Amino acid sequence: MEYSPFLHSLHVVPSSHVRNKLFVFCIMLSLWVYMIYCCVGYCSTVPNLTYSSARRHENDAATDNRDSSLGASRDLLNNENELDSRGDEWDEVRSEAKAVDDSAMSGFLNETESKKLPQAIIIGVKKGGTRALLEFLRLHPDIRAVGAEPHFFDRNYDKGLEWYRELMPKSSEDQLTMEKTPSYFVTREVPSRIYSMSKDTKLIVVVRNPVTRAISDYTQTRSKKPDIPSFETLTFKNISAGLIDTTWSAVQIGMYARHLERWLQFFPMEQLLFVSGERLITDPAGEMARVQDFLGLRRVVTEKYFHFNPTKGFPCLKRPEVNAKPHCLGKTKGRTHPNIDPQVVRTLRDFYKPFNRKFYKMTGHDFGWD
Repeated sequence: MEYSPFLHSLHVVPSSHVRNKLFVFCIMLSLWVYMIYCCVGYCSTVPNLTYSSARRHENDAATDNRDSSLGASRDLLNNENELDSRGDEWDEVRSEAKAVDDSAMSGFLNETESKKLPQAIIIGVKKGGTRALLEFLRLHPDIRAVGAEPHFFDRNYDKGLEWYRELMPKSSEDQLTMEKTPSYFVTREVPSRIYSMSKDTKLIVVVRNPVTRAISDYTQTRSKKPDIPSFETLTFKNISAGLIDTTWSAVQIGMYARHLERWLQFFPMEQLLFVSGERLITDPAGEMARVQDFLGLRRVVTEKYFHFNPTKGFPCLKRPEVNAKPHCLGKTKGRTHPNIDPQVVRTLRDFYKPFNRKFYKMTGHDFGWD
């Protein structure tokens, strides 16, 4: 067989210099593939925020006339999610995206992050201060919370727990997953449904003077429907007799003791925390200390995170680690209430007194509304 330089070259063993280059090239290629994989996995979670929000609004129209937990409710204030909070929800989605951005670097190479069902839920009440509490909690590095209200246990339960889980942000084993939907507290079916998901779920209720809460509820609706009847007209079945209309949801929600009885059929009082909506404004750090203790978290969110805004009338958030302008809640928060006939306010206070006193006894805490 004749000697061939070409064939001979095929059997030449590559030099160590060439092998080193090939080795470095393979490592770099592997790193690039891994980074692309991580980016694709991260980005795939972002559209779920807007998609789930859009899907939820499609279902809201079909469920707006649902009766409340105490019977048929003449609910003229059932537009919170369709009208007033729709603008807020865009703020919530933007806030959610910011929270994702803040934790992106920590989760970029962390394959242990996953979507989990919430271990704690803010279940109420509407116009009590739930949005403020959620925004305060999201400052904590050990909490991951979905911004928009899922309404799973009252409106979307038929979609199943996996649908619900997909709405949640990714979190690590050391982080707590949360959501808030204020209508849960007053919806009859919700306690048993949350218990079926997990009997260990921690429940938070932000409560507020029921008279002030009802006026705030009415104010929210009137800002979108200025032609609705007066607060006085909606409050009474018979104004001359002073007979309160308890079928109106604005009145009905504030009967806290009656709603709480239903929750105590499934959860012990130790698993419920009642946050004062008033103290959340006057002493946000104090209430946040209670909440963080209840959730078993470090007291990270303290006085340095709050800046009181005299124009808004409630505290705004600031990040002490950066010299940035304080962030306040949306323009729909802190509306000026209409002037209500003082006699109507007194009648409502008298109506709520037995409910309030029973609520104080059940919770072991006097909220000072009488």
